Amino acid sequence: MRGKIIAAFLVVFPLLFGAALYYAQYYAYYEKVSDVTSIKVQGRDVAVSGYEGIDASSSNMKMRGCFTVDPADFDGVPVAENATPLTPPDWFTCFDTKALSQDLAAGKATAYLAQKDDRDGLDLIVMVYPDGRAFQWRQLNDKFQDK
Repeated sequence: MRGKIIAAFLVVFPLLFGAALYYAQYYAYYEKVSDVTSIKVQGRDVAVSGYEGIDASSSNMKMRGCFTVDPADFDGVPVAENATPLTPPDWFTCFDTKALSQDLAAGKATAYLAQKDDRDGLDLIVMVYPDGRAFQWRQLNDKFQDK
């Protein structure tokens, strides 16, 4: 009888631990953000509409956003080199990393360096399509990419 209890523990504990770990990685630390009406781009405010985003206090790199802007507001903003959309949790469906990466590589959208060294060695990137659809994320800047 004691062997069955130990065997059950060896099966149940990893399942519970795995479920808790999955929840912590994909849900627990994220918070939805929707009340954003403007973003900072090179020190100036750019109006946004329809903002849908996520962020987390546990990591500055977890921020993602989907919204609409006037593409003319990005005139004179430097283009971001090596912009790479980062993958959000699966439940955040407006941010399709694969499609964004393909469109960026094909020249269907432009990635701008909205803020250099925004937070702790991270750059804020805003990707804008000609029709005004826009996406933002933070990524490691060149100080950290070679290390």
